[in-house]
Amino acid sequence: MSGFGDDDDDEPITLSSHALAALQEFKQEEKSRLEKFESLYKASEEKFDNKQCNEEANITIDDFKEDWQLSQFWYSDETAKILGKALLEGADEDTIIVIASAPSVYAAIKQLPKDEIPTKHIYLLEYDPRFKVLAGNEYFSVYDYNKPNDIPSHLRKKCHRILIDPPFLEEECQTKSAESAKNLLIPESERNEKTKNGDLKFKLISSTGERMNEVVLKNYPGTKMTDFLPEHKNGLSNEFRCYANFEGSYWKFK
Repeated sequence: MSGFGDDDDDEPITLSSHALAALQEFKQEEKSRLEKFESLYKASEEKFDNKQCNEEANITIDDFKEDWQLSQFWYSDETAKILGKALLEGADEDTIIVIASAPSVYAAIKQLPKDEIPTKHIYLLEYDPRFKVLAGNEYFSVYDYNKPNDIPSHLRKKCHRILIDPPFLEEECQTKSAESAKNLLIPESERNEKTKNGDLKFKLISSTGERMNEVVLKNYPGTKMTDFLPEHKNGLSNEFRCYANFEGSYWKFK
């Protein structure tokens, strides 16, 4: 056992050449990410065309570092794409879609070919204001699940389809998020209508932890657990499930 005053205690900690190279690579990646993001944010603040800026810069969810304090865990690219395509399936040019607290799904939709996106009315609601760079001023709104009645007036009772991913696996968060969804969605009297493509106009998806099953089914009548298993980029250990009020090309009810 070493004691105080031993020479070994005064030796500086050194990194192997491999560890040092990995650290330098990480620092460079972070520097590049920040420089790109700052440039894009400056452009949006100067009121350039956010859509054009997005397309030219080819923004992806990987340009946004997860903030675990905000419970940010990005979906894998494949999961995000499937959730996005499920929202778009059978939609028409009048379909209004909201993605709440799931920016990786919004980013995945932005990466799809234009002919696979039937509507331009796709909105992102997210607590983190960084994502204004991704969606643009017209399609982005800061959203706090704690304030379910404080939602954009232009979307209140106007949304045909919604994907909501409450940030915390707690009943209060899930319940308030469901209240937000109810304030956003079209009235029940309109929910049996069809799109011009003959598909359901009204579709609801909630992607959240399996242990929230009872809370989700209570808050979203008509919604069931599906056989689709969402996955995350960084190996999030919580068991996630996809709940929806419809079946389609990407899942069936479990």
